Amino acid sequence: MLPAALAGRLRLPLIAAPMFLVSGPALVKAACRSGVVGSFPTANCRTVEELDRWLSDISDDLRRAADEIGRAPAPLCPNLIVHRSNPRVPDDLAAVLRAKVELVITSVGSPEPVLKPLKDAGCLVFADVASVRHAEKAVAAGVDGLVLLTAGAGGQTGWVNPFALVRAVRAFWDGIVVMAGGMADGHAIAAAETLGCDLAYMGTKFIATRESLAKDAYKQMLVRSRLDDVLLTRAFTGLETNMLRPSIAAAGLDPDNLPVRGVIDIAKDINAAERDKPDSKRWKDIWSAGHSVSGVSDVPSVAELVERTEAEYRAARQGV
Repeated sequence: MLPAALAGRLRLPLIAAPMFLVSGPALVKAACRSGVVGSFPTANCRTVEELDRWLSDISDDLRRAADEIGRAPAPLCPNLIVHRSNPRVPDDLAAVLRAKVELVITSVGSPEPVLKPLKDAGCLVFADVASVRHAEKAVAAGVDGLVLLTAGAGGQTGWVNPFALVRAVRAFWDGIVVMAGGMADGHAIAAAETLGCDLAYMGTKFIATRESLAKDAYKQMLVRSRLDDVLLTRAFTGLETNMLRPSIAAAGLDPDNLPVRGVIDIAKDINAAERDKPDSKRWKDIWSAGHSVSGVSDVPSVAELVERTEAEYRAARQGV
């Protein structure tokens, strides 16, 4: 169950999911001001100094928001990619601790190396997990919440049916559960609650908002695409990842004949020089999406998206 102090600040039981090269300060601030948790991967910042600036800017804005609206907005939530191939973990962790954030998500690895300093600082720690075994390990390590990556998640994804995974985890865990994957609207959020989740992750629809860092061509491709355009592949990260077939084809590759990248190398993925290479298409021009892409019909503001989603959620809860 969510702590009352956190639940009271949420307009919806929702996290705007951390998305690589898409979630930036504008999206996070708009999400938090709209009453949903705003998150971003710390790897979106090219340097630790830039991460410090992002965290300071967002925190300052949320303090102003509290004064303007007379209540605390939803919290910001950095996402630490804790895979052993990520050399920035210690420095990014130090920046997050300096910012005194309330909530952190760990992904692509065990949360154990960062758990104690975060918990000692009073921070809630949620861990991405994609299997029951990973969930059990995260619980044993002492996390506060589990983000269940199910088959429908965009970017790094899981393979398990969400109905089965939630109930399997609830058999041994009474802490916070977040469902990630296929959150197309407020009806899906209500369904996740019925299954036993405390929060839902929504990513793809936030990519197609005016505040996101995604290219306009990416946003318009989401509007045009549907579920059948999502391809599960290991070609780009070494992890099972849901990607958009049209973007792969537009980059001159055959979506049905892709190589398999066998090694996970976070350092290469987040290296600014690699991103800037003229021939580097991964992430810049080949884009991810989740199974909820069929629900993307336009490019609203974050506030408009949250308002629509809240109306859908209320209707679902009332059985309309």
